Amino acid sequence: MLMFDPKRPFDLPPLLRGSVPMGEWENTQVFRACIKANKALAALSEAAALLPNPDVMLSSLVLLESQASSEIENIVTTTDALFQYAAKDPARADLAVKETLQYRESLYHGLDQLRSRPIATRMIEEICSKTKGMEMHVRKVPGTALVNARTQETIYTPPQGEALLREKLADWERFCHAEESDGERGGDIDPLVRMAVLHYQFEAIHPFLDGNGRTGRVLNLLYLVDKGLLASPVLYLSRYILNNRARYYALLLAVSREGSVEAWQQWLLYMLEAVRETAVWTLEKIKAISRLMQSTHEQIQRDTKLGNQKGLVELIFRLPYCRVADVVQAQIAKRQTAAVYLQTLADNGILQMQANGREKLYLNHRLIDLLKNESAEGDVA
Repeated sequence: MLMFDPKRPFDLPPLLRGSVPMGEWENTQVFRACIKANKALAALSEAAALLPNPDVMLSSLVLLESQASSEIENIVTTTDALFQYAAKDPARADLAVKETLQYRESLYHGLDQLRSRPIATRMIEEICSKTKGMEMHVRKVPGTALVNARTQETIYTPPQGEALLREKLADWERFCHAEESDGERGGDIDPLVRMAVLHYQFEAIHPFLDGNGRTGRVLNLLYLVDKGLLASPVLYLSRYILNNRARYYALLLAVSREGSVEAWQQWLLYMLEAVRETAVWTLEKIKAISRLMQSTHEQIQRDTKLGNQKGLVELIFRLPYCRVADVVQAQIAKRQTAAVYLQTLADNGILQMQANGREKLYLNHRLIDLLKNESAEGDVA
């Protein structure tokens, strides 16, 4: 049993097999949850890999993930505002939109960096910096504590001191990259269980003055990609955490307070269910978007004289707030023809034209409605 005092820096155990009761909490219930979560994640990954243009789905789903992860930290914005500013003029957006778009940039940065180097402390600092829109480094000064917003009571004090924090992060790295043969470090653990352990450990280390929650959730997705469980970060994992936020924080704190087998089991089951439910939901959302893309393509061919406009359809799904300049930049048509294309789609109800100062925006309103709909399948009529 850990000695826990919320007002004293937590003596966070290293991620050695003897410090975290791995053999004990890998019970039948956790094992079954692992099977279900892995099965759902594999189905999602397979479907995403078969998409003709995965960037179209990735663009939308990463924005949804960014919105939910930011809202967990009470940074609230709308889907409409995100898509409006995602492709152009983010500097003109309000603070909440800017911070949400920064989360997207931190995820993309991490993905880009994974091509040439493993997840490590320096990359984590870069991800937090992108998330916050400023240079962020591991905490150097003491005094950080987590406080209940309602009662102002200190509920958790993370480890203090830069040297100790970097030591804890180095241990986190070793556990993250444990080989399958490395039982002492946890290499024989199911990757989804290991992700859950890593997420708890990172949040308990709490290495930055701000942005820890969002950085930790970016790391979840990067880990899944790094381990080959996802080809791209299409899993909308923050949706589950947002919808079950109180339990998320309670279970994290329970592992620190108690350190018991039961506390670990409940945390693992929560994260495994988050992966399973989110993978099922995301797969159905991808199918709904694919159906809408197909019906939009067919409607253009049936109701207009524009012919086969596959590239244009992909563009208005990648950029639901589309401008004439976007069509030109995508090399689909020159400016005058591009304007005719978008206006034709608006005249046929496929897009909605909206004045934006001197500029016209063409909204893929059916896609936006589908993305805002909490139902996985939505309404694509």
